[in-house]
Amino acid sequence: MAHILVIEDDVQFRHMLVQMLQQDGHEVATAGDGVEAMHLLLELRPALIVTDILMPNMDGVETIMALSRLGDGTPVVAMSGGRRSVTTEFNLDSAALLGATATLAKPFSRTDLRKAIEKALA
Repeated sequence: MAHILVIEDDVQFRHMLVQMLQQDGHEVATAGDGVEAMHLLLELRPALIVTDILMPNMDGVETIMALSRLGDGTPVVAMSGGRRSVTTEFNLDSAALLGATATLAKPFSRTDLRKAIEKALA
């Protein structure tokens, strides 16, 4: 299984993601925003990054852009939402255009998460 960095500012949602990923056999590290993630990135060298889009300090779009500048090719799964809205779709489309390998609109199922991870790691 993969070493995954989860970037999510909502503590409860982050905890749920960690539990699901660990139950699937992944090794998981976490960050509360993009700034924290960038500090951890070089140390951790994850195989995959799962990031929220709307976060304080450094949002997911800024994080994806910073990862792209690093050029290490780490695949990214971007997630956003709450409700399927125009804003959510715009955020996810923007993330995909900037290099996210897969996107997920919240709320999503465990199966959706697994499929996004499989796609990103393929």
